[in-house]
Amino acid sequence: MIKGIRNITRRQFLLGLSGFLSFLVFAGFAVASAVLAHRQDSQNMAERWSGDGSVAQVSCFFSDNAAVTDEDIQFFEHNLDKALVEASITQDSPNENARLWADAYSAAGSVTITSNKSSVTVDAVGVGGDFFQFHPVYLKTGNYFAGSDIMQDHIIIDEETAWQLFGSNDVAGQIVTIGGTPHIIVGVTSRETGRLAEAAGLATSIVYVSYHTLSLYGGEPPVQQYEIVMPNPVKGYAEKYIREKIGVDIKVMDVVENTTRYELLPLLKVLGAFGTRSMNGKAIIYPFWENIARGYEDIMALMLLAQSLFLLYPIVLVIIALTIAWKHKKWTARSVFHTLQDKWARLWERKRLNNAEGKERKSHKIKVPKPQKILLPKPERVQRRQKSGKHHKDKERK
Repeated sequence: MIKGIRNITRRQFLLGLSGFLSFLVFAGFAVASAVLAHRQDSQNMAERWSGDGSVAQVSCFFSDNAAVTDEDIQFFEHNLDKALVEASITQDSPNENARLWADAYSAAGSVTITSNKSSVTVDAVGVGGDFFQFHPVYLKTGNYFAGSDIMQDHIIIDEETAWQLFGSNDVAGQIVTIGGTPHIIVGVTSRETGRLAEAAGLATSIVYVSYHTLSLYGGEPPVQQYEIVMPNPVKGYAEKYIREKIGVDIKVMDVVENTTRYELLPLLKVLGAFGTRSMNGKAIIYPFWENIARGYEDIMALMLLAQSLFLLYPIVLVIIALTIAWKHKKWTARSVFHTLQDKWARLWERKRLNNAEGKERKSHKIKVPKPQKILLPKPERVQRRQKSGKHHKDKERK
């Protein structure tokens, strides 16, 4: 082996080193891609809901022409429960409150918020269902609220809005009014920053209110997004069910399976749609979290292309090396067969000898003698009595 290493030329060494470095770059891109996918909280609801891969997260995006209402969502939820029962998909958790699925819906608009100090008009997201389970925005203070709460007077604002209204960001619990109706600030969020986030729609202030509040005071927008995490017993079952049963024409709707969007085949489809991907004829306005996800999709698709190129180079080098070795080989298939046969015979003979030696050791075991009784010498007094008794017997005989 050492002799073979010494025979390596400088060119071969450099090629081998470059191939190894290329493989390291490939591995680095693979790790970076996995990290980026894991960081997308809005795309990983299925993982948070159930870590065993039995559920899928699916998102629907509607154009305003679809005219979806919260009542349409409630009707779909009712039918979903019936469909799962008919498919014998039941909850086997010992927790009686455990659910098979969770969903959320939302729409975008704007509201005017007034405090005792000032008033500001900001972009708003009207939420329903378990919106903040799907989108756990970072809170500086306070808590989330559920879109299904009986009281629809909760609001979460960002730091910039808090400073404009109160001159402070520690305002959880304060009261503001929207359209003259009091609302409680339950939390203050920190907006995501960066070039991608700002281009996606987070360049200005944003607040979160109930869908009911947005419908009353934000221009009555229809439901624009619907998201669900539900059982997925067969790959693609959840996406197919949503696409067919949501009750909206596919021409005014876009359906995305978030669970698998960063896997190999979907990313290859993104590369295949390069140049036409940005063309949208459905008049759908994507929310900021979907815009961010699509941006990362493009980035990771390019990273996949780079991974392929950096992996292809060492593979080509290995193939060339094997081809050269094959042309200059000093062995034949018959010689390899005889060599393997000889090694097998030697191994078999060694095993036979070891078994024979083991049997021989067992047959020549050293026998340990049984312990014998040790006669202790009698006391001297007893010995005298015996002698004296013997002396009297001799006299009587005489």
